[in-house]
Amino acid sequence: MIRSVVLGCGSYLPERVLSNAELAKKVDTSDEWIVQRTGIQQRHIAAEGEFTSHLAIKAAQAALKNAGIDAQSIDLIVLATSTPDNTFPATAVAVQNALGMTHGAAFDLQAVCSGFIFALTTADSLLRTGAGKRALVIGAETFSRILDWTDRGTCVLFGDGAGAVVLEAQQQDGTAADRGVLTTHLRSDGRHKQKLYVDGGPSSTQTVGYLRMEGREVFKHAVGMITDVIVDAFAATGESAETIDWFVPHQANKRIIDASAQKLHIAPQKVVLTVDRHGNTSAASIPLALSVAVNDGRIKKGDLVLLEAMGGGFTWGSALLRW
Repeated sequence: MIRSVVLGCGSYLPERVLSNAELAKKVDTSDEWIVQRTGIQQRHIAAEGEFTSHLAIKAAQAALKNAGIDAQSIDLIVLATSTPDNTFPATAVAVQNALGMTHGAAFDLQAVCSGFIFALTTADSLLRTGAGKRALVIGAETFSRILDWTDRGTCVLFGDGAGAVVLEAQQQDGTAADRGVLTTHLRSDGRHKQKLYVDGGPSSTQTVGYLRMEGREVFKHAVGMITDVIVDAFAATGESAETIDWFVPHQANKRIIDASAQKLHIAPQKVVLTVDRHGNTSAASIPLALSVAVNDGRIKKGDLVLLEAMGGGFTWGSALLRW
């Protein structure tokens, strides 16, 4: 059968680093308070005039270099973002243009923090139908642009960044030993909209709006939803917490990550954690974490990697792949 195999990954973080100590000068918070509740120590903030597309382009270029291939061999770009450059066109076409591509297709996908899982699933599905041979899957965000910097419950959590992977359709044996995406599981439940949303939009307010969140409610639902789709991934493949090599969760909150791993009996040493350095970068967080773990030598060819995320909507999903 056809599997979507990861050829390479890359990332980009803006130069500006915003520490908890600096944030404490702007809002009523402290480094101790933020670290205790979230595990976050710092986050990166895009410079003035630095857009989501700029971050995505640099992450895409890094992924292509890591894969050792040329942009002209890419047939599809799927860019997950909740902070596009413009209402339209899709930010993905800016990436396509910057890479010098005049063929194939490029589009954005919006599933908030679950965006990368949804984008990976979409690209995998298209590659397996024969719609293309290679795809760029990107998560890129400038959440700093939709934060209310007077709201300490949200402004301390989020950061900017981008990550990308290159997928290639390859013929495999059709077993769990295959390289590539083995299974994906997506969910959403619109009843929870008011717990995490942005209070603006072109059709409703004609403004961008600010992120609003009921933190305790999100935390309450997160662990159960995350474990649900991971149990499905294990059931679909016959794998388990013992057989996976790495768990790369959405980097929202260390307490959620720890609780999820504990509930699933995933050993702490298998968990890739970057939320302390990046904050919550929404759709960018998983590919950023993947890039860190690949670059430092943890994730290697043949490793079984479990991905999961949950975001506003609520949306949530999992992906199990062999690197």
